[in-house]
Amino acid sequence: MIAATALLALATGCGSGSDEPAGGSTSTASHPSGTTSHPVKDTSITAEPGERFTLTVDQNASTREYWYLVAPEPDSSVLVSRGQDSASDSGDEPAAGAGGRLTFTFEAKGRGTTRFTLLHCTFTTCQGNTSARPPETTAPSATPTTAAATPSQAPERITYTVTVD
Repeated sequence: MIAATALLALATGCGSGSDEPAGGSTSTASHPSGTTSHPVKDTSITAEPGERFTLTVDQNASTREYWYLVAPEPDSSVLVSRGQDSASDSGDEPAAGAGGRLTFTFEAKGRGTTRFTLLHCTFTTCQGNTSARPPETTAPSATPTTAAATPSQAPERITYTVTVD
């Protein structure tokens, strides 16, 4: 089924992505290691114990655009985070201003249902964040001194529900 979906995606090409969260990957291919890649907008995921899956998002550190795994984090008896891996659009050599992708990897541990949230911060939605540190607050950022007198918008949050059967 996954192979058929991947072949269909290859045969039909990429869509416009207009209904997709910012920076979301739409790949559903199975990686050689047996890890399945889910589209970022697929917020309801079903897995079997021992199965690994990934979510890949676009980010650009030069514009202070970052993604974080934040509360609620998954119930560790059901799902565990296996870390993050970043890849630059410029290849092996980092280049100033180049964007990239961040891949979150998870492993299904035991039967049950759990939730977790990815937070998408940009320079207008979060203040005080770095690639390794989420902002201290997830409320809208303070108004920059050069901007209009209205506060920035709140950062995007995507909450996933994972069922392991």
